Amino acid sequence: MPKVMPIYGTRPEAIKVAPIVQALQADERFECVVTVTGQHREMLDQVNELFGIEPAHDLDIIQPRQTLNGVFARTLDGLDAVLEQERPDAVVVQGDTTTSTAAAVAAFNRGIRVVHAEAGLRSFDILSPFPEEANRKITGQIAALHLPPTRVSRDNLLREAVRSEDVYVTGNTVIDALMEAVAAQVPFEDERLAELEASGRRVVLVTTHRRENQGDAMRGVGRALARLARAHEDVTFVLPAHRNPVVREAVLPALEGLGNILVTEPLAYGEFTHLLSLSTVVLTDSGGVQEEAPSLGKPVLVMRENTERPEAVTAGTVRLIGTDEERVVAEVSRLLEDELSYRAMSTAVNPYGDGRAAERTVSAIAQLLGVGERLPEFEDGVSA
Repeated sequence: MPKVMPIYGTRPEAIKVAPIVQALQADERFECVVTVTGQHREMLDQVNELFGIEPAHDLDIIQPRQTLNGVFARTLDGLDAVLEQERPDAVVVQGDTTTSTAAAVAAFNRGIRVVHAEAGLRSFDILSPFPEEANRKITGQIAALHLPPTRVSRDNLLREAVRSEDVYVTGNTVIDALMEAVAAQVPFEDERLAELEASGRRVVLVTTHRRENQGDAMRGVGRALARLARAHEDVTFVLPAHRNPVVREAVLPALEGLGNILVTEPLAYGEFTHLLSLSTVVLTDSGGVQEEAPSLGKPVLVMRENTERPEAVTAGTVRLIGTDEERVVAEVSRLLEDELSYRAMSTAVNPYGDGRAAERTVSAIAQLLGVGERLPEFEDGVSA
């Protein structure tokens, strides 16, 4: 029986790998050995608990104010011993985190086949997002099986001379996870969010954490939020604050004393999807939220200069606005004040998946390991 080892360490990875783990565990053809690094700790554990996943190995590498090199080194060193012990036939890594790239390198150096879920995303700027663009390109060089979520991502890989037989479009497993989580309607633990839901007020959901935005850009985002809150007193702006102290020190000072800005601790994934479903507008620099929100018909304003996820930009439900304070204020205000502009962006468009990405992923792994055949690819209706 082939042994497959999914390896992940952050909350975004956990969300997207969880459906794959569930599908592997339900398939009698495989032994699934879940391994986590703990690059994120509490947020990672929350996702595992939500989806009923108990890791077989936990490296617990997290340290205060950890550096990228420190994360990479501890992951590489810790995984080497686990790979020596388990000797899997394949490892599954997801996306573009430091954990995913270090895990891919560790497996490759031991002659273990690497399966790259969410492969082929490209911003074409090696420094933005940082370090994610470099991470996914490095992983793409050593993967044995590339699983792009869309045909746009597939075409990126083919242009990089990846063999077509090693590329298979699955859709994005984040949609699988989102469907399960939204259906659960996990209640809010924070009473302020429960009261907000009951009030029926419009909600702008804000998330920000990107390394390239830290510093002056993020301070500008804080000032923009404060201006928006003063100009739109009938709207509540909800900011689940990232635990990185650098993020909090940049954004939060400008928000003090504003009654319609609700700052919370990071939300467990079930609660976050509940809040996402209630939101009117989403303002973010996140990658995954760009995929989730359009699936729920929520307009997304992305505080970045480029994106490796262009499909929803093409569809019109995502707009790149950068971090300039004036533009952030103008773009959010336009969606709150102009019904036609809002309606143009809020039409539900889902170019990322149909809830069967994990099923397709497992079928591709089965073919790679000689125990099955691939299902038909996901047809997203989007081309490069």
